[in-house]
Amino acid sequence: MGEDQELQLQIHDEAKEANAQVNADGHPKLAVLRRRNNMWWLRMAIFAVFVLSGQSVAMLLGRLYFDRGGKSKWMATLVQPCGFPVLLPLLLLSPAAKTQSSSSSASPSAPSAATLASLYLFLGVFVAADCMLYSIGLLYLPVSTYSLICASQLGFNALFSFFLNSQKFTPFIVNSLVILTISSTLLVFEPDSSSGSAKISTGKYALGFMCTVGASAGYSLILSVTQLSFRKILKKETFGVVLDMIIYPSAVATGLIIVGIFASGDWKGLGKEMGKFELGKVSYVMTLVWTAISWQVFSIGAIGLIFEVSSLFSNVMSTLGLPIVPVAAVFVFKERMDGVKVVAMVLAIWGFVSYIYQHYLDDYQLKPTKTGTDDERVDGVFEDSLVERSEPRNG
Repeated sequence: MGEDQELQLQIHDEAKEANAQVNADGHPKLAVLRRRNNMWWLRMAIFAVFVLSGQSVAMLLGRLYFDRGGKSKWMATLVQPCGFPVLLPLLLLSPAAKTQSSSSSASPSAPSAATLASLYLFLGVFVAADCMLYSIGLLYLPVSTYSLICASQLGFNALFSFFLNSQKFTPFIVNSLVILTISSTLLVFEPDSSSGSAKISTGKYALGFMCTVGASAGYSLILSVTQLSFRKILKKETFGVVLDMIIYPSAVATGLIIVGIFASGDWKGLGKEMGKFELGKVSYVMTLVWTAISWQVFSIGAIGLIFEVSSLFSNVMSTLGLPIVPVAAVFVFKERMDGVKVVAMVLAIWGFVSYIYQHYLDDYQLKPTKTGTDDERVDGVFEDSLVERSEPRNG
């Protein structure tokens, strides 16, 4: 009997604590909403840093691999998805069990195992093909031309987001897309420092061009399909779901690429390639390992931004990082810094700020149809706008 009374008191205290977090109408109180909104901006900033740092380091290490004697396009493809095991501890430590019970009410019908397997298999095959196309493009094209064509993924993503994700375009978003595209386009006027492009035949140059365009379109489609999957299939708001969308497709892609390495016979020359690597065998292995880890950091940021914002914003951050690579190469590879790189970097920051300002307006813009009192708003922020931010995205 005493245990029953203790249990009732515990339930009563938990219910009282929960009620203290909501208003009479069932909406969370403004202090709670503001805290959630600030946490959203913090998460978005962290994911953005992951995208920029992971992409920049991975591309620089990829260039180092080819410049110092690496020639295997299969190996350059493999390091892009194969680093997923480093994320397994995070998946095991993520509070998936706790959040599943709380999200079950918002998600009445969880996806079946067959649905999830089909989704991960589809994305994995697409990722494997896309990584191979990017590797061929980087092998046969100058860095400046490669960066220019990669910038086209923003246009592809805008198209796919419009049809698949019902993306709404405002003047600030359009301005951001245009400015970021121009920023990356300026890189084509930067003379490539390598002379390898002059030795490439016209046929291989055309192949590299087509593969990079195809990879840009494929990557944009992957982002839009991922956002659609979060909204229509997964319907959960947990970090574990983000990790699932990285680990399982990456595992499928890694398996397919390994099969390709052995089927093509490319594995036979890897030992010789390691021995001829200019920086030594240890540096060869470390270059590949850290390239793989960097791509996984980028993947966490990219998928996280899709989860928190949209696939288009994730691609905006990726495009913002394209001018960073030539600038970073000035310090890493001792290349020459000129006005074109500086202007490209300034325009990239301008385009990024324009997109962020649109999200600022979404959160803090006063609705003209409402005349809120001081109790209804704090610092010009209407409670309803914060309620929209705090509500789960269930499609």
